[in-house]
Amino acid sequence: MLMVMPKTSQSKRRSRVKRAEACWPLTKTGVAPDAPTFAAAVIAWYRQQGRRDLPWQHSDDPYHRWVSEIMLQQTQVATVIPYYYRFIERFPDLQSLATARVDDVLDHWTGLGYYARARNLHHAAQVIARDHDGVFPGTFEEVAALPGIGRSTAGAILAFAFHQSYPILDGNVRRVLARYHAIDGWPGKADVARRLWAVAERHTPVEDVGDYTQAMMDVGAGVCSRRRPRCATCPLASGCKAHRQGNPEQYPASRPRRTRHRRTTTMVMARDHRGRVLLERRPAAGIWGGLWSFPECPAGRPPERWFQEQFGLEIKSGVPWDPVQHGFTHLELEIRPLPAQLVGTAIIVESLDHVWYKPGSSLGRGVAAPVRRLLEQLQDHPF
Repeated sequence: MLMVMPKTSQSKRRSRVKRAEACWPLTKTGVAPDAPTFAAAVIAWYRQQGRRDLPWQHSDDPYHRWVSEIMLQQTQVATVIPYYYRFIERFPDLQSLATARVDDVLDHWTGLGYYARARNLHHAAQVIARDHDGVFPGTFEEVAALPGIGRSTAGAILAFAFHQSYPILDGNVRRVLARYHAIDGWPGKADVARRLWAVAERHTPVEDVGDYTQAMMDVGAGVCSRRRPRCATCPLASGCKAHRQGNPEQYPASRPRRTRHRRTTTMVMARDHRGRVLLERRPAAGIWGGLWSFPECPAGRPPERWFQEQFGLEIKSGVPWDPVQHGFTHLELEIRPLPAQLVGTAIIVESLDHVWYKPGSSLGRGVAAPVRRLLEQLQDHPF
């Protein structure tokens, strides 16, 4: 059973803020005169119009809050909700996650993307089980030290589950604060991030910090949107510098454009005489790290010769399928699916990194979305 650490006093909360600054230096500028008004305005708005019935809001269990915050990194709420239900049904508590196979965790993450989040979640659960006796830690230093948890995520978990006063700075909150204070520059730059963290700390109240934290997320997501912000309904409009200037969409500055590279790969969908297809575990580093996929033939190599060199087996290639396009932040990947049949009855012995999978059966392993779609199509292609 997951234990919850007791709430701490306000003096201890403040001392933890000081210690947090040692981990992430801030430009301390003192409490802004409008700080109480700012917090009160967004809390009042939240209690009337905010999201108050999200599935992870029904308890203060830090495990549920932690899972939801990791899923919500770079992913919208509407997308997360069905995955959250499915994940919690399979891993209802910290112990069940810590003792699970990483393949099972990745399987229940398939479709959410950014799979390092799932691997870190699993690793962090094991750290908590080993180093904290299975009790989710209740101090900023301990939470922020867990794999996959940064300053903002730690602050959100502590605010929601332990009612401790720490600032957060996710994408929505960055946008609200950058516009309210007309802070120039891309938030990914260190000097801009320091300024945003400074004002985030100034505005974060000691009391009602959970409501305030959710309110800031909701204002950013539903009112102070990236395009066409609804300034007329914003609880902060009267004090917002960007609104007064008439140019809220100019804040924050966009990330400098990066060249998106293109890459082409041939995925060899090799079936044995029983209709099973060969899958292999991808390296931990790189795209889809740790997930299962078809063997990939390097560009410029004849697939049949490469497969024999790689696995010691002869295959006969079929007609290539239409290419599949899949985009990443930094990469545009073109997948060329190649169906193939093993010649003879010899097969590769299954191992930690290779399995034979019958399309249509339960896989129980994590695969990327394009690979899952190809596996589904293989059910209709007996070749």
